[in-house]
Amino acid sequence: MTGADYFVPFRTKMRSMRTEPFGADPAGARMQRILNSPNFADGVFQNPLGARTRPSGSGLEFAKIYFQKEQRIRRAPAGTVPVHATTLADLAAPPATGLRLTWMGHSSVLAEIDGRRVLFDPVWGERCSPFPFAGPKRLHPVPVPLATLGPVDVVVISHDHYDHLDLPTIRSLAGTDTVFAVPLGVGAHLERWGVAPDRLRELDWNETAEVNGISLTATPARHFCGRGLRNNQHTLWASWAVSGPEHRIYHSGDTGYFPGFRDIGAEHGPFDATMIQIGAYSEYWPDIHMTPAEGMRAHLDLQGGRPHGVMLPIHWGTFNLAPHAWAEPAEWTKDAAEEAEQAAAFPRPGEPFEPGGTLPVDPWWRAVSAPMAHPWRPARSTEGLDEASKGDLDLAGER
Repeated sequence: MTGADYFVPFRTKMRSMRTEPFGADPAGARMQRILNSPNFADGVFQNPLGARTRPSGSGLEFAKIYFQKEQRIRRAPAGTVPVHATTLADLAAPPATGLRLTWMGHSSVLAEIDGRRVLFDPVWGERCSPFPFAGPKRLHPVPVPLATLGPVDVVVISHDHYDHLDLPTIRSLAGTDTVFAVPLGVGAHLERWGVAPDRLRELDWNETAEVNGISLTATPARHFCGRGLRNNQHTLWASWAVSGPEHRIYHSGDTGYFPGFRDIGAEHGPFDATMIQIGAYSEYWPDIHMTPAEGMRAHLDLQGGRPHGVMLPIHWGTFNLAPHAWAEPAEWTKDAAEEAEQAAAFPRPGEPFEPGGTLPVDPWWRAVSAPMAHPWRPARSTEGLDEASKGDLDLAGER
């Protein structure tokens, strides 16, 4: 080290040490757009409704719950997750109704809409982490290799967290002709990873891009951003409303519940299908992720307050990211859908379905789920039951 090194700003030194998975900070004209955004104030992007982005409560208490052996067991499947075996063959013919969705796990969905292919939040990596040796690891394999999926018109990214923006996946897609629709600021990461600037459509909330006859609008969400220890909140997070000549779909990204879903639905809906985050919720971060009950409420808000279209639950089943039981999001969503009389799809990872056709509704997770309490269900009388029967009331699959 020379004496001159002491005069190099600390932040510049830190950036030079920042490895590729951490991405890049916005700068130049991109940073100026951020500074001019109506959603940027006091040096950070703002949520549409106040939100605590750091876990609340006792960190020690949370650590005890999260790392306890018994708790770790319940947060993973008890058997092999049944990944759909014939995805590529099923995708070979175009959808008969013009709209088909294929959940690849977590928040990754291939949407075939009016002759175009839109890939939401593709994560094909083994871990959602900046490190190959640490961080949440896949609980099931990807249904199909990314290279065999075929051409994609648009890749849509909701925000820059590792379980939604995956370096290995973006690197693979950077060599294709696809366009990337991303929230404001996220383009800095993609450019560093090899995506050409002319293939980026970088949007603020309520801005729209047109790609091959498909309209993509970045809509508000209640979340946060960041890929490093220093989270400067200089990249935006978004949900997405996508419409073609005949169909409309919505992808929530990550979000807490907020009244703005009604406004999004009034402006861009109603939707033929919504992809709604219903997993990785916790009382420790109630403002930035939705429970299944809140997810169902969001879907109904998006549809004008009544059951309409099909809800596809996402952001569950693939990574262990929260204290709840592995299958709890699916089981709870199924209950919420039945109560609301709302059609919901429960495909296995990689299982294509058409919202206008027959929906996958089999609760396949029950065959590979450990016994699971159902704390969201109303208490039922146990009068007249023996003790053994009482204990069986809250096991997955008892309905």
